[in-house]
Amino acid sequence: MNRIEKTFINNKKKVFIAYIVCGDPDIHTTVKIMNTLVDSGVDLIELGVPFTDPIADGPTIQKSIERSLKKNTSLNDVFDVCNKFRAKNKTTPLVLMGYLNPIENLGYKKFSKIAVQSGVDGVLVVDSPPEESSVLSTVLKEYKICNIYLASPTTSKSRLETIINTSNGYLYYVSLKGITGSKISDIKSIEQNINMIKKIKKNDLPVVVGFGIKDKKTAKEISKISDGVIIGSSFVKIIEENLHNKQRMVDNINKYAVKIKTSIVNK
Repeated sequence: MNRIEKTFINNKKKVFIAYIVCGDPDIHTTVKIMNTLVDSGVDLIELGVPFTDPIADGPTIQKSIERSLKKNTSLNDVFDVCNKFRAKNKTTPLVLMGYLNPIENLGYKKFSKIAVQSGVDGVLVVDSPPEESSVLSTVLKEYKICNIYLASPTTSKSRLETIINTSNGYLYYVSLKGITGSKISDIKSIEQNINMIKKIKKNDLPVVVGFGIKDKKTAKEISKISDGVIIGSSFVKIIEENLHNKQRMVDNINKYAVKIKTSIVNK
C-alpha cells in the first residue's frame, strides 16, 4: 500500500483533502502552507501543477495559476516543493493535479521516476481520460503511483465502469456541472449518484467529492455520503486575499481548515 491507500484505511474520519497551486504566492510559502494544512487537520494534499491553459478551472484557480506562472514556476519547482515538504513530513499523501502537457514534455518515465523520488503518491491529469491514458497508466503503475480519475454528474454508467476499473487511490467525483469555484445546491442528487457509483464498483476504491464545498455545512453533508471531501477554491481565495500579508494568509488558512475539519463526520 502507498500513503494514499493507508490514509483511507487507517483514518478514523472521512478524509479531508486540500488543493492549492504550487508557487502561489511563491515556492517558500507553498511549503509553509502545506505544512500548515497538515497541522490543521488536512489528510491529503493535491498540489496543482501550473499550466498555461487550465480549461477545467474557474476564475479563482486560474488567477492562482497565473500568479504562479508569473514567478516562472516549473514542473521541476513542483518536485522541489515536494522534496522540501517530505523533508519534514513522511506520511501525508501528495497528489499532483494538473494537465498532460508538462508530463508529456518531460516524458512519462522520467516524470514518474522523479515523482517517486520526490515523494509523490498519485497524479490526477485533468485532460487525460482513461481511454487515452493507457501508456501513462502503465508507466505510473510500474512506479507504484496512483492514477486518479474524475467522474461527474454527466458520466454515463458504462463509462463509470471504465473509470472505476482504471482508477486507483480514489475516485474524484465532481459534484456539479461546470468549473471549479461553483457552489453546490443539490446534495440529494450527489448522494444518488454516489450510491450508483458504489453499486457499480466491485472494489474498495474510495469515492471523494470536490467542487463547490465552501463551508462547514456543505462539508458535513458531503462527508456523510462519501469517503472524503476536497476543497480547493476556498483555500486559493484566502491566498488571493492576503497576498500582501503572508503570515495572515497562513493563519487564515489554518483557521479555515480547522473549521472544516471539525465539521467532517466520523465513519
